[in-house]
Amino acid sequence: MRTVVLEGATVATVDAGRTVFEDGHVVIHGAYIVAVGPGPAPDAPGARWVDATGCLVTPGLVNTHEHLYQWATRGLAVDETLFGWLTALYPVWAGLDAEITHAAARAAMAWLARTGCTTTSDHHYVFPRDGGDLLGAEVAAAAEVGLRFHPSRGSMDLGHSSGGLPPDDVVEDIDAILTATETAIDRFHDPSPESMLRIVVAPCSPFSATGELIRRSAELARARGVRMHTHLAETADEDEFCRERFGCSPVEYVESLGWLGPDVWLAHAIHLDDPAVRALAATRTGVAHCPSSNARLGAGICRTRDLRDAGVPVGLGVDGAASNEAGSLLEEVRHALLFARARGGPRALTVMDALEMATMGGARVLGREAEIGSLEPGKLADLAVWRLDTLPHIDIADPVAALVLGAPPPLELLLVHGRSVVERDRVVTVDEAESACAARRSHQTLLTRAGVTS
Repeated sequence: MRTVVLEGATVATVDAGRTVFEDGHVVIHGAYIVAVGPGPAPDAPGARWVDATGCLVTPGLVNTHEHLYQWATRGLAVDETLFGWLTALYPVWAGLDAEITHAAARAAMAWLARTGCTTTSDHHYVFPRDGGDLLGAEVAAAAEVGLRFHPSRGSMDLGHSSGGLPPDDVVEDIDAILTATETAIDRFHDPSPESMLRIVVAPCSPFSATGELIRRSAELARARGVRMHTHLAETADEDEFCRERFGCSPVEYVESLGWLGPDVWLAHAIHLDDPAVRALAATRTGVAHCPSSNARLGAGICRTRDLRDAGVPVGLGVDGAASNEAGSLLEEVRHALLFARARGGPRALTVMDALEMATMGGARVLGREAEIGSLEPGKLADLAVWRLDTLPHIDIADPVAALVLGAPPPLELLLVHGRSVVERDRVVTVDEAESACAARRSHQTLLTRAGVTS
């Protein structure tokens, strides 16, 4: 097992005390952090020594909501609301296959790595009948890039003819969904503390999944001991849909189906009234806040300050690359801070709050706060080294503020499980140029199949 020593950096541990060492060190042995502290590192013969002078070391960022396949459909329906955007893109996604999904996922995850992400979730819910092994394609891409991965076996069974939003040809039968979900758990899920891969059960939303699917998915997930994820309360349209169709709010609806609890996290959760916030807090249900996508689709601004004050676990997500073309997790940190302040004033969120949401907050949402999310001895060696001694950041007094409020800095090093994924602002696990070409081909193929002009 290799030992790596980082020395001379500012170290933002994001531990319970929010400790920051202005001139500190981190020592890694194999997959684990073994020492963190001020000043020079202890002697480590044979180690790889990294002079991190001028850098900020943080825990790796944790992406709690993503649709990797959407990297193949970026730049479409750019001026639509959520429902209009989905209506435009469902027919395009119907042409997905394993090759396209692999290329899109690899490109998206390579860019996530370049923006400081060490752990990503994914919510894949479109499974065309002749598409092949789409979930397996994503898993393979994550292994190639080297990210810790929490993919969802998502699902939709409420087609347009039954009152749902998606076309009938992109939804599945309930029994087929549940069988495929259990197969995915058997095939991929690793519950071990060092796990690089954990499966999530994830019916898509109240407007694309029936109550029976949502309820039976919860029963399956809890029987198998895996986490649960869905979209909820993203737009005013969805709130209206639930009140008209079910006679209650989105949170009340999913609560009636067993979908609140410490093993559940919800994407977006924007349109929440006070009782809904209290319900999430009482059940320790998590939230994936996706500020850039929410703004791009005009959906609104999540009540992050209120959720955090109530004790709700809140992490950050980039959401789908087709509703957030930047695909940068670091950008979400900045936007989370700015949008919270735009809504609640200058004290609504601090720069350390924003960093914490992207690290420990995300770890809590995924149920991995004991393993990742902070720089502490005994935790897994998932960390980012940001270079702050170049023109855009050299004279910003607070390194954490430089990262959160400044321009995106070069990423000097990204370690996942103690292994290098990014070095000197380049992904070293996959060929970036080849990944870009494959993504472009997949984009063109998918649009050609759908008869769409790029």
